[in-house]
Amino acid sequence: AIGAAAGRATYREAVEADTIRARCRAAVARLLGTVDAERVAFPGGATLGLNMAIHGLLRSGDHVIATAADHNATLRPLRLLADRGVIELSIVPCDGVGLARMEFIISESIAMHPMAALHPERIRDPAVRQALLARARDSADAAAFFVERLAEGVATLCAAFWPRPVVVRLSDFKSNEYANLPGGADFEPHEENPMLGLRGAARYLHPDFAEAFALECRALRRVREDMGLVNMRLMVPFCRSLGEARRVLAALAAQGLARDAAGGTAGGVPVWMMCEIPNNVLLIDEFAPLFDGISIGSNDLTQLVLGVDRDSALVASAFDECDPGVLKMLRQAIEGAHRCGRPSGICGQAPSDHPELLRLLVAWGIDSLSVTPDRLLATVRAVAQAEAEARAGVAAQSTVAPLALTTAS
Repeated sequence: AIGAAAGRATYREAVEADTIRARCRAAVARLLGTVDAERVAFPGGATLGLNMAIHGLLRSGDHVIATAADHNATLRPLRLLADRGVIELSIVPCDGVGLARMEFIISESIAMHPMAALHPERIRDPAVRQALLARARDSADAAAFFVERLAEGVATLCAAFWPRPVVVRLSDFKSNEYANLPGGADFEPHEENPMLGLRGAARYLHPDFAEAFALECRALRRVREDMGLVNMRLMVPFCRSLGEARRVLAALAAQGLARDAAGGTAGGVPVWMMCEIPNNVLLIDEFAPLFDGISIGSNDLTQLVLGVDRDSALVASAFDECDPGVLKMLRQAIEGAHRCGRPSGICGQAPSDHPELLRLLVAWGIDSLSVTPDRLLATVRAVAQAEAEARAGVAAQSTVAPLALTTAS
């Protein structure tokens, strides 16, 4: 992507390409490495070309929070999240990264199950075991390889946006997805409905996978402590109950990733919660104070409110983020978070697909929106218009009545 940008015809695009390259070089240099011509040196002696480092930056983050330069919100600073294209979007006025999905780093850069990295002797297929050990041959062992690669992936993204915050969601593979990782078949249970099974917070606490969570935490702790990238934030997905929330926060603290007791950032790691289960909304006044903010996962929330399996084509037509019940949940989550003094966001596809829903979210006072890159500029304009209408007292009606909304093409 960078090479293509450098070959563009216009002066402005060429300047932007140079800016992107300079930002990448500075970002990688921050990663406790040094920049020497077109080579980047990392701790431990490993080196890689700048283009590869740029590619790592590009693949590590899934969403970027970007604020338009001409956006003059008076109701509340609204942040816009844009999928992928991290490097290209980093040259626009930007507040940081709103959602970095750890799964991309694990599946593409590490390419092994965390339990397989910890216990290669339990892999029954000799060929799979040998391939896994060969992949980690330059590290002390497979577990060390897992930590190094995960830390490098997260840290590269944090370095790119330093000192702006980068929100890293803890791993949220389902058991069937984990089973597809090299070595995973020997460690994963068979579940009839993995979407509602052992995932998110419950997985971190399960005795069969607590070691894997500890491995993940080792990498994240390395990012903050060894690399000094304290702009990293964490997000806990699929947290079913208050008790589970408290236990996960305690588990993070036990691994050296404690949240500040007062809810601030000075003495600990800011931790957000994915608000994607109806219980999160019904108990928002109890959940929100436990965390530093909430990010609504509209896909899972819609699925669970409507009782629709979003992986099933047979009932796909029933999946509707604009159903009155879903809208009521969205509003309750936003307003509840604000009652507790916590910011709220949404990281599903709904706002970019449904302009009318975007206007409702703005009217309800949401703090951040997730949009796809092709909808970014259009969403900036739509948000500016919605906030202007709100200031004029003619904002979209904040009701939960059925809306005739269309999907963006």
